[in-house]
Amino acid sequence: MKPAILGGKPIREKSLPYARQYVDNEDCIEVNKVLKSAFLTTGPKVQEFEREISNYVGAKYAVAFSSGTAALHGACHAAGIGAGDEVITTPMTFAASANCVLYMGGTPVFADINLDTFNIDPNEIAKKITDKTRAIIPVDYTGQAVDMDSIKDSIKGKDIVIIQDAAHSLGTKYKGTKVGNLADMTMFSFHPVKTITTGEGGIITTNNKEYYKKLINFRSHCITRDTDQHINKDCGGWYYEQLDLGFNYRMTDFQAALGISQMKKIDWFIKRRKEIVDIYNEAFKNLEGVILQKNPDYSDTVNHLYVLKLDLSKLTVGRREIFGAFQAENIGVFVHYIPVYWHPYYQRLGYKKGLCPKAEELYNSILTVPLFPAMTDEDLEDVIDGFYKIVGYYRR
Repeated sequence: MKPAILGGKPIREKSLPYARQYVDNEDCIEVNKVLKSAFLTTGPKVQEFEREISNYVGAKYAVAFSSGTAALHGACHAAGIGAGDEVITTPMTFAASANCVLYMGGTPVFADINLDTFNIDPNEIAKKITDKTRAIIPVDYTGQAVDMDSIKDSIKGKDIVIIQDAAHSLGTKYKGTKVGNLADMTMFSFHPVKTITTGEGGIITTNNKEYYKKLINFRSHCITRDTDQHINKDCGGWYYEQLDLGFNYRMTDFQAALGISQMKKIDWFIKRRKEIVDIYNEAFKNLEGVILQKNPDYSDTVNHLYVLKLDLSKLTVGRREIFGAFQAENIGVFVHYIPVYWHPYYQRLGYKKGLCPKAEELYNSILTVPLFPAMTDEDLEDVIDGFYKIVGYYRR
């Protein structure tokens, strides 16, 4: 059967996105309560949401931000990253994982990935460490936990901070421990397509009290009313001081209310995501022309994304044609991600293509498949049928 792009009938009449938020009436009710309350921001709901997240992952502290990017920026500030410092991360991520380093005047250093797990390779991290390395930002790509023990082994005896970019992995466990309680600081994102959403938003979890204090200050211009932190003492009950240069990165109370309500559904979100992944894995494991991301035993993964690698040696066309064929079938595949240092801005900074050959090989052959809890079984069948139809048609 011909793909729709070649004149066949599309599998779907209406487009299926690669991801979509799930917001129900209970969520709307909780947000509306805050909209009618005395506090829209700097009120009690943010602290309540922070407690929900810290308790869920088992961390002592959590600090909410206006976005995951803002949270990463805050973590780099708390870690003391500055000019001359290097921070190692993966190129297979959203640009924020590296941009946050540039915000502080530091230098991102890209380490290559493992082509089985698609995650940053601890052996490649070890090769990139210098006396300028101040931190590592490993990313749980698609929701799969990085090999944290191996990463810690690679920096043993060195004063290097680990900031885990867990934007994809709320609910994932590493060797039985929830992500969020493994690194010096961990960032979760609450963008609409993540495990839970606050519309936009992010959070840092940590067990380090000093990092916690710095994060709290950073999201509010580094202005504090905490008299214990003041340089000038006994100046009156109205008094506050700016201790450093911070930003207005606060989360609103109505965003936090949405997050609290979403947390009541997180077990269902996780269960449904795992069901979908199991169905995909079974459907695609023997499909010639595609390669599955391998999930190691140490990661009990909650997938934010489901990524397939095309075996281009067995197809008569490239990824661009396959992508177009899915669009014509009204199936919203996508590509996550363009290697960060391929972006024109990074090229102007002096980064060159070829830095991480395995990451570049992966980028050239991957497609992100629709995955979100509200997908119906019929939606899943359409995606699977689409792969068999399109890959089957273009197979050598």
